[in-house]
Amino acid sequence: MTTVLFMGTPDFAVPALKILIENYTMAGVVTQPDRPKGRGRKMIPSPVKETALAAGVPVFQPPTLRDAAVVAELAALKPDVIVVAAFGQILRPDVLDMPPHGCINIHASLLPRWRGAAPVAAAIRAGDAETGVTLMKMDAGLDTGDIIRARAIPIRADHTRASLTSALAELGATLLAETLPDWLAGKIIPQKQDDALATFAPRIKKAEGAIDWAQSAVEIERQVRAFNPWPGAFTRWGEMRLKILAASVADGAQVAPGTVLRHGDGIAVGTGQGILVLHQLQPAGKRAMPAAAFANGAPNFIGAQLH
Repeated sequence: MTTVLFMGTPDFAVPALKILIENYTMAGVVTQPDRPKGRGRKMIPSPVKETALAAGVPVFQPPTLRDAAVVAELAALKPDVIVVAAFGQILRPDVLDMPPHGCINIHASLLPRWRGAAPVAAAIRAGDAETGVTLMKMDAGLDTGDIIRARAIPIRADHTRASLTSALAELGATLLAETLPDWLAGKIIPQKQDDALATFAPRIKKAEGAIDWAQSAVEIERQVRAFNPWPGAFTRWGEMRLKILAASVADGAQVAPGTVLRHGDGIAVGTGQGILVLHQLQPAGKRAMPAAAFANGAPNFIGAQLH
């Protein structure tokens, strides 16, 4: 039976790992070291580690794959194929060349569009009508490997980065289950990417969540969805930082960008083009709440200028 080595870390990688555990012999799982989280800075294992341990699969957590001893340890497992999903480390050439059937990456975009670390957020912010997953034979470049198979899904108007990532994780697992037998049997000839069509989605920086109210309501609404849950789209009312968790675009009289106004039973904010209705807010240090409830508790909020 085919022996698989899996490399992955976050929730996105879990559905694919479960599919592999059910259908193949697992040489092991490689995931990022436990990280401190929360106010207590407690060491938390990755979702992939938890899934692997629950299934009795050996777990490896090297801080880097640049260590020759680590590479030798993985090579001793003799995997037939390595499957990678949001692992979080670059694979050096001796790892890429290790398995006879290569290293397959599950990437959350329709390559060559949105190569890089944050393809889901990039697709939402750009207003793409669809995205998908690509199974790629990994090479030394950044998501430049040959395409094994890809599948698209539409981006819905209510998709956040969290919900769309979850949908793509399930899609990737299904596509892997359908494709891997044919790949191992040599029935698939991978296709080269057209580098001229490539776009890039670099790692998200926290500062990108800051809202520029001079942008259009459409652009800001996409920003809200693209950065949910992290880093969140945020603005300031005086010294108070407000995270916008849910919003929608609406028709209305144009007002100065950043100006808070009544909109029916709720509230909205003027933008560079159109108005943005706020549905859910989270003041710094407090729980999320309906935007209207926040305004009711802060009478000076209507007519305020956000920045």
